[in-house]
Amino acid sequence: MYKTSISVFFPCYNDAKSIGRLVLDAQEILTTLVSDWEIIVVNDGSTDESMMVLEKLRLTVPRLRIINHVKNKGYGAALRSGFAAARKSLVFYTDGDGQYSVKELGILLPLMTGEIDFVNGIKMSRKDPTYRIFLGNWYSLVARWMFWLPIYDVDCDFRLIRRRVLKKMSLFSSSGSICIELVKKAELSGARFRQVSVHHYERKYGSSHFFRIDRLFYTLCQVIILWIQIWVKYFFKK
Repeated sequence: MYKTSISVFFPCYNDAKSIGRLVLDAQEILTTLVSDWEIIVVNDGSTDESMMVLEKLRLTVPRLRIINHVKNKGYGAALRSGFAAARKSLVFYTDGDGQYSVKELGILLPLMTGEIDFVNGIKMSRKDPTYRIFLGNWYSLVARWMFWLPIYDVDCDFRLIRRRVLKKMSLFSSSGSICIELVKKAELSGARFRQVSVHHYERKYGSSHFFRIDRLFYTLCQVIILWIQIWVKYFFKK
């Protein structure tokens, strides 16, 4: 076992059919990796049976904590709540839709050596509809060039981060743009990165809530605001 502690959390929005399996898989892998751990689920105003599933799970997973947003606040807001709630020295998160296997946390943890602060996944092969693959690749490419990001796949929500790095930054994004903000502000705070390939699976239940015109437009606006915020501060420091 590793001599560290880990908070694992999942943002959840209408993921009633997948969140239970993720929590149980997290419990299974964590008991083989560390002795000090917790699982957090941020229920972001789900309108399905997600809360019912989580409340039932809490009876058999005593280290499960539930953060409930009465109304949907957005993906970025769910991540910010998860980061704020985490108590352990390392923080891992992935999405509640089950497109990543939390058991691959065992691949990330050995890479979190003394000189590393942030381990980010890279999707081996994206298992999404063609249009999502095209938009996702375009988004990652543009983000890397706009922000000079230190990682390849900013769209891969499979991350292990030192909590002390998270405590150095203030995040504001409430949309999917938080992934860019998280990575760039971690870099600016001095974080050192590693990357590793992980599997990406087809979504078995539901559909993505991100690829809608209104949400894409809102995310684009937040990306632009973030770009202005970061580069204005950068040039004023020079």
